[in-house]
Amino acid sequence: MSEQEDSVKSNGGVAVLDVTDESISTQKEQTLSDSTNLNNHHSPLILNGHATKAELSSTSELEEATDRLSLEEPKAVPLQASNALAPLAPADELWSSSRDKAVRLRMEGSGPTSETPVTVHQRFLETAEKCGDHPALAFKKEGQWVKVSWRQYYEQCRAAAKSFLKLGLERYRGVGILGFNSPEWFIADIGCIFAGGLATGIYTTNSPEACRYVADSCEANVMVVEDKKQLDKILQIKDQLPHLKAIVQYKGEPHQKAPFLYSWAEFMKLGEDIPDAELNAVIDSLRANECCTLIYTSGTTGNPKGVMLSHDNLTWTSRTAAAFVDVRYAEEVVVSYLPLSHVAAQLCDIWMGVSYGITTYFAEPDALKGSLVNTMKEARPTCFMGVPRVWEKMQDKMKAMAAKASPMKRSVGDWAKSIGLQYNYSVMNGENQVPWGFMLANNLVFKKVRAALGLDRCKFCFTGAAPITKDTLEYFMSLNIPLLELYGMSESTGPHTISQNDNYRITSCGKLMAGCKTKLENPDEHGSGEICFWGRHVFMGYLNMPEKTAEALDQDGWLHSGDLGRHDQNDFLYITGRIKELIITAGGENIPPVPIEDAVKAEVPIISNAMLLGDKLKFLSMFLTLKCVVDDNGEPTDTLSPEALSFCQQHNVKATTVSEIIANKEPAIYKAIQEGMERVNARATSNAQKVQKWVILERDFSVSGGELGPTMKLRRPIVVKMYQEKIDTLYAEATKKQ
Repeated sequence: MSEQEDSVKSNGGVAVLDVTDESISTQKEQTLSDSTNLNNHHSPLILNGHATKAELSSTSELEEATDRLSLEEPKAVPLQASNALAPLAPADELWSSSRDKAVRLRMEGSGPTSETPVTVHQRFLETAEKCGDHPALAFKKEGQWVKVSWRQYYEQCRAAAKSFLKLGLERYRGVGILGFNSPEWFIADIGCIFAGGLATGIYTTNSPEACRYVADSCEANVMVVEDKKQLDKILQIKDQLPHLKAIVQYKGEPHQKAPFLYSWAEFMKLGEDIPDAELNAVIDSLRANECCTLIYTSGTTGNPKGVMLSHDNLTWTSRTAAAFVDVRYAEEVVVSYLPLSHVAAQLCDIWMGVSYGITTYFAEPDALKGSLVNTMKEARPTCFMGVPRVWEKMQDKMKAMAAKASPMKRSVGDWAKSIGLQYNYSVMNGENQVPWGFMLANNLVFKKVRAALGLDRCKFCFTGAAPITKDTLEYFMSLNIPLLELYGMSESTGPHTISQNDNYRITSCGKLMAGCKTKLENPDEHGSGEICFWGRHVFMGYLNMPEKTAEALDQDGWLHSGDLGRHDQNDFLYITGRIKELIITAGGENIPPVPIEDAVKAEVPIISNAMLLGDKLKFLSMFLTLKCVVDDNGEPTDTLSPEALSFCQQHNVKATTVSEIIANKEPAIYKAIQEGMERVNARATSNAQKVQKWVILERDFSVSGGELGPTMKLRRPIVVKMYQEKIDTLYAEATKKQ
């Protein structure tokens, strides 16, 4: 038995590695030539001159310095020769709410949980050595794609780490990153971790006060912001942030001069005089079971909580999840567009990339307003992650286009989709029967749709972060694009169950990731109980919130998700509700809202969002919003969407705006909604689960309006607060009539 196996101790029925602080390894000093240029000459990421901030007093001088970047191919630079494994920090407990306190890892004697823990730097260095000149990042500059190799990416993360040290980043203090996805976002995040800080993403939609809360909570020494809009938020609150030492703007030049304010080019030069040995000493001191990243929950109920993730959380989970779905090393391409302050985007875009040498293309900031498909067609990702709202928008657009097509084209499309659905259900059930006409449908329709969406070489199309309707899942199945559902949470470093191409069930969230465990607590008569997680993906705890940590992690170290779920006979997990979302009527009946909301949306295609009401009330009612055009700022407008207009035309209604329909209580539309509601009610399991009243709201839900979280998840308590008067009126009127 090895020394490592010998040190595995039992903990509540699961073995946990016990560690000591002996034999701290020392990495060999990095030997880098000062004159070596690791930059593509197009890249704006790092300056190669030797001027200090004071000397670079004008924009033209900065541009000149940037223009001096070498046009030659990057020279081979010796990377770290030694990647000796650092020991784990001493730790007695599986959880912590202190930024500097390590945790015991949930390790076992064999299988995926027995893998040797590594730090972010160790994993990155391994990939940089293996993948060297393979492209790591790709971004648009003046209409052209510029690529950054793994070697360049690694060197730039080191340069950023040195600059953070120069700015006075202290161990376990935060670096807040506020902006749209870009190479600079990744480099700031990883550079912060190399320098011993806590990388902390902040949602771009946050108000100045919400930014202040996160920056104060993580004790940010440095804020990295995208542009003037985000910089202005931080300038408004900087005097309330006692730990803040510097602000870096990574796109464009800051609009004002200040000793604490740096452009990205200036920032990347700051640490040039920090010796490699000094940075290596910090890197050597990093431990896999210590915190390196904070993910702030979106705060649907109260202030956001800082989810503490360790190096091992990130390196083990990204490696295990990628292996589970058969990701190929240095062969995959992804598009980064979802908010990087969310765990799903971080794991898919940054950490799986670092673990598997994936090439990441960056979408434009207006990706979700329509430009994403252009990036997709150019990047042609092999793996794509979409939140349900992204897939729903694609579905709506394709349906609107189909409505305008000639009758002949429409009938060919409908025929192909019926074949596609039949085929994919057959594959899902393990029958693999290819129906007659499938090859023709594939050539006439499916291949063209995939190419139009930029999914022509995509092997994995994932959906997660919020519930998705069966209607949307079947729509994409019918186009031969099966969507694979994932399930997890920030507190499990992202995934817990994953669907696989050859192993999935519609409306299920897949099967347990290798090396993890699920327990369903207090199951009801249908086998549905609270989903509890165990594994090396389980977070350390909530920063400075010991009570909240104790609520989430029980004494045996199981993470309580707050979600309700059941397993089928083949161990596929189905989410049946959320404990906090359950509507408990005045009559005491527990009703999960999502299935009823999804059923209503499926019955009445003009409906965009539906929210069930009735907690502690005598009956169920529902808020509805209509599908509308969204403006360039992501704000819902009054204009009906093409699909909503098509629905109106089918019902001989000439209205073109939401307000017209509401003002006139448009009889044909109200009748269609009521009939759809009655069809849903006819399938209800009890009278208590029938929707008695509904009302159309003047404005659709949105992130900017506050009704939806950053991943488009419905923020129910906030909607209730916003529309409390409407709710009171709805139920008061019903009471009067009784």
